[in-house]
Amino acid sequence: MGYLNSVLSNTSGSQADDSPVSGGGLSQNRKFSYGYASSPGKRSSMEDFYEARIDGVDGEIVGLFGVFDGHGGARAAEYVKQNLFSNLISHPKFISDTKSAIGDAYKHTDSEFLKSENNQNRDAGSTASTAILVGDRLLVANVGDSRAVICRGGNAIAVSRDHKPDQTDERQRIEDAGGFVMWAGTWRVGGVLAVSRAFGDRLLKQYVVADPEIQEAVAMVKAIEDPEEAARRLMEEAYQRGSADNITCVVVRFLVGKNGNSPQQEQLQD
Repeated sequence: MGYLNSVLSNTSGSQADDSPVSGGGLSQNRKFSYGYASSPGKRSSMEDFYEARIDGVDGEIVGLFGVFDGHGGARAAEYVKQNLFSNLISHPKFISDTKSAIGDAYKHTDSEFLKSENNQNRDAGSTASTAILVGDRLLVANVGDSRAVICRGGNAIAVSRDHKPDQTDERQRIEDAGGFVMWAGTWRVGGVLAVSRAFGDRLLKQYVVADPEIQEAVAMVKAIEDPEEAARRLMEEAYQRGSADNITCVVVRFLVGKNGNSPQQEQLQD
């Protein structure tokens, strides 16, 4: 396993103190690099987690990148960080049918987290925004309101949709399941939760699902600037614009393209 040197073999987590952290890595074949930056921002506690991994599965170079924003505590976000990608790459159809494997891995991880929460008094949950690179295929999946954006030729293209309970289709799904949406400072499922899809949230699980929306893109790029610096700049920009939440960004840069097209980068941000 592994397409990184010993220094950059695997990077994941949440910082242990209140200091911002950043880092990055480069795939052995130099086709893509990544950077990340994470900070508690203006909050006293940190509930964001991130993961950035480059690995080898059945002869394919695989990049796995994710941002996980916890609510009701950090337990759910940490659990998803520790288990989602391991569940995904062990799926028997990970290479042959990556899209269905992602959906299965999201739902399996959610189910296993809920089983682990039986003795907990609080009801924790987490969003997830992930980018999965398998060969020349890039698949983006999300639940909740952490976002993924592709930058191609200087233009930002959204490749994820926030899951909010006031969206027509999400509200209909919740009400069809017997739930309700109400205004409590913002639109909330059951008057409690401001996202309509998430991991965990055991008390609202009938309505707050972990079924991801998945989009697919193709990587066609060449070498550009340092992604760690890009991630730090995104983090700093979010802070300067007044974000009152934890702030975590992962940037993936694709360095070599067969067609010599404009550079492309993938951004995951909470």
